[in-house]
Amino acid sequence: MEALEVMNQHRTYRNFDETYQLSEAELQKILQASRQAPSWMNGQMYSIIVVRDTEIRRQLVAMNPGNSHMLHSSVFLVFVADLKRTQKVAEQYEMDYRINEGFDPLITAVTDTALALENAVIATEALGLGSVVVGSIRKDIAEVSKLLKLPDYVLPVAGLSIGKPNVDMRIKPRLPEEAVIHYDTYKDYDYSLIEEYDDTMEKFAEARETKLWSKKFADYFSSSPNKKVDEFLKINKFFSVTFDTDK
Repeated sequence: MEALEVMNQHRTYRNFDETYQLSEAELQKILQASRQAPSWMNGQMYSIIVVRDTEIRRQLVAMNPGNSHMLHSSVFLVFVADLKRTQKVAEQYEMDYRINEGFDPLITAVTDTALALENAVIATEALGLGSVVVGSIRKDIAEVSKLLKLPDYVLPVAGLSIGKPNVDMRIKPRLPEEAVIHYDTYKDYDYSLIEEYDDTMEKFAEARETKLWSKKFADYFSSSPNKKVDEFLKINKFFSVTFDTDK
């Protein structure tokens, strides 16, 4: 498919044909497209873990039972922000590695990772296959990291289940353009645009959605963020012990 058509036809699939096996050629096309994603200074501060081992995938589902597709898809990829590679470079040049003094290196690596992930999604759909991004692997971030034998300076960002869909999905409506697109400077907008989207999504009636879009995120952000991520970042040297992440 044409690139614009692929992106405009995007939808998430959670149900896959378990008998379908992704070919090595298809997998390599997806990985190659992912590796060609743009990155800051061509730093490519990410890595991709191709999880084929059934037992590893079974353990991932055990931690996160709501995402059984991690086992039943053709392949499961884990995209990680990787600052280990540049640490090796610093050691080679016998230079300080001061990434733990601020947030910017982490933001850079996570951005690189997200761009690579999106390229993989687009490539998957261009091949006539489907995928679902799994951000909830961060729920048990330390356990996932141990399972995948990730070294320090490496952060699991999201997973990607890929396979041949066996349930058709509709294209999910997006927020009104006026609430998302700004020209030259950020412009405030009337809350009615969010109410309009609530109405749109209620009519869309996706079975897995049990709340209004606005209420879902009001509830989500009224709870304390996942502190496991904070602790993981400290333990794995993304922040020094004197760097206060609570401020």
